Amino acid sequence: MVTVEERYEHLEKTIRGYNISADFAQIRAAYEYANAHHGAQLRRDGTPYITHPINVAQIVAEMRLDSESIISALLHDCIEDTDSTYDDIARLFGATVADIVDGVTKLTRVTFSTMEEEQMENLRKMLFAMSRDIRVILIKIADRLHNMRTMEYQTPEKQKKKSFETMEIYAPIAHRLGLARMKWELEDLSLKYLDPVAYDEIEKNLAADSAEHNQFMGAVQSQINDRLAELEIPNATVYGRVKHPYSIYRKMYTQDKTMEEVYDLFAFRVLVDTVADCYNVLGVVHELYKPILGRFKDYIATPKPNMYQSLHTTVIGEEGFPFEVQIRTYDMHAIDEYGVAAHWKYKQGITKEGGEGTYEWIRRLLENQEDADAEEFIHSLKVDMFADEVFVFTPRGDVINLPAGATPIDFAYSIHSAIGNTMVGAKVNGRMVGFDYQLHNGDIIEINTSKSARGPSRDWIKIAKSSEARSKIRQWFKRERREENIAQGRASFEAELRHAGISMAQITAPDVLPSILERVKFPGLDEMYAAIGYGGYTAVKAVNRIRDELLQMSRAAAVEKAAAAAAAAAQEKREEPPKNLPRRVKSEKGIVVEGLSNCLVKFSKCCAPVPGDEIVGFITRGYGVSVHRRDCPNADPNHHTAANQGRWIKVSWGEDVNESYSTGLEVVCKDRPNLLVDISTALSTCKVNVSSMNVHSTADGFAIFYITISVTDAKQLGQVMRKIHQISSVMKVNRPAG
Repeated sequence: MVTVEERYEHLEKTIRGYNISADFAQIRAAYEYANAHHGAQLRRDGTPYITHPINVAQIVAEMRLDSESIISALLHDCIEDTDSTYDDIARLFGATVADIVDGVTKLTRVTFSTMEEEQMENLRKMLFAMSRDIRVILIKIADRLHNMRTMEYQTPEKQKKKSFETMEIYAPIAHRLGLARMKWELEDLSLKYLDPVAYDEIEKNLAADSAEHNQFMGAVQSQINDRLAELEIPNATVYGRVKHPYSIYRKMYTQDKTMEEVYDLFAFRVLVDTVADCYNVLGVVHELYKPILGRFKDYIATPKPNMYQSLHTTVIGEEGFPFEVQIRTYDMHAIDEYGVAAHWKYKQGITKEGGEGTYEWIRRLLENQEDADAEEFIHSLKVDMFADEVFVFTPRGDVINLPAGATPIDFAYSIHSAIGNTMVGAKVNGRMVGFDYQLHNGDIIEINTSKSARGPSRDWIKIAKSSEARSKIRQWFKRERREENIAQGRASFEAELRHAGISMAQITAPDVLPSILERVKFPGLDEMYAAIGYGGYTAVKAVNRIRDELLQMSRAAAVEKAAAAAAAAAQEKREEPPKNLPRRVKSEKGIVVEGLSNCLVKFSKCCAPVPGDEIVGFITRGYGVSVHRRDCPNADPNHHTAANQGRWIKVSWGEDVNESYSTGLEVVCKDRPNLLVDISTALSTCKVNVSSMNVHSTADGFAIFYITISVTDAKQLGQVMRKIHQISSVMKVNRPAG
């Protein structure tokens, strides 16, 4: 077993290997600070939590980043998972480090109505921080990479969720930033959990044929090396590799092939000193092997937006196997391996202007999505950042990169809003084309404009591929055609209302409209109509949210009415339960509410009841019945106010209780070594799922554990409490309440 200190020493050794002048005193201080604040926290695999920040810092060090990046990596979870604050970190390590850590930190303290909104806001915050300091995203990707490396200890549900998010968001961001090595590893690790059967099949086949593969790659490598030596091309390095599992999987999936039908499994790289040598090597490769037409790409003359440069050619070997050869200089190879990390403004010799301009697309992306809702933001992000790209030319020879499938509309708006708004026609390679023509690599586009143009058409929003073009078209309609937008938006909205069976009178009632506007997030109906009219919002989405709000208000009103009736009846019969109201046959979340049907039920967080506890219900305003334990201080009759007296109601456990319920434990102990291990072992023995565990040490030698677990009922909970109480130095095991 490698100790925490040994992991840290390995990190320092890695840093000394490329940056002997790093601020090792501050790096050590950051490690000790993080270690102290994460304290007794454990990861899912049972290791101390501090091993995660150290491993993230190790990945960052392998990218050869500066001292501030290493320090930020060590501290990246402190604001989110400990009592540390932004001000604490800024005071000890500087405002720059605090900004980076804050940029990496998720928005854990904000409540969102949908998963899309939460994902959108986290991404928006991360991208905004990234636009100011690219190190934010580099550390975030390192963080995700280490989490994926240890994903085997998570639940199957979380494995799939995180893997899907990694494949959808983080691997493409790594690709956009040129982090090739990290991109491939993220994709392979994600595939392992998203399609484990296919992943295992590919791995087994590769392992079974490894001897044959090595023989083939060795033969090709020798042939190329010998020919380069004959021609005296200096300092050339040749090596081959089998393609990554995800690359093979994608080819099998997109082309409907079996593993045996995927022939181009191999890729070779030739590294040389100069660009001239790259083209010389290309000639050598085409002399040795037969090139496949249409499979040559020159990314040296036309680099990718992420700075990637290389010559790519696919050839057929003597045995009939096709394989790819990539030819590049050593500097180009460094950029391919480390992407932005190898070429950014914090590295010596790179000016601020030179480093910042390359990532102007981040700011543009954020500006284009200022008014977008969650779903539109995520969709546009995937199109603009992650889609395949097409490279086209202006008449002057400038290279413009656009999403694959882009049209002349996208090209025009990428040049300038005024060009797009006054466009009346387009020529591609000297020939007139329609606005929906899909551009191809190497096309030369010329846009025809007119001062008398009427402006963009609403249909252009559907034709445009890039969010930049769609956003600028919407802005034009928003600015120029407000009255028309309101009229068209109102017509679409009312048509969708009729389809849903909702009348305008229902939503414009004085007691309803404020809640409706809050739900759709518009200050007034005209603003919502205008947004629908210019395409910034959809009538379907508005009506769906309004329907949900009306349903919730209807349920709340029914609960209020039933509560008033129950309170009146109880008062008349001296609080005897009303006999004329039907008892619910089916429970809600395992709870039967006396005298009410079809109402929302939630469990109070203050006491977290489980089946077997004596319980009582409280009718909340708008959120159904909140269930408390009878011994909860909040449910104590002596604390009931006159206004709330009639809102307490009888509830009981039904026959169809859930499989598990979340509840909390407070464990007071005399602190000693290995106490955390013993408590964790006891919980594991009881076979309960632990959601969280926090420990607080006191100055007088005591330790207080706050543990959240899932149990089936009070009987199992009692067994867990007894098991923990039997541990040496455990003094008291309580269930918090109130």
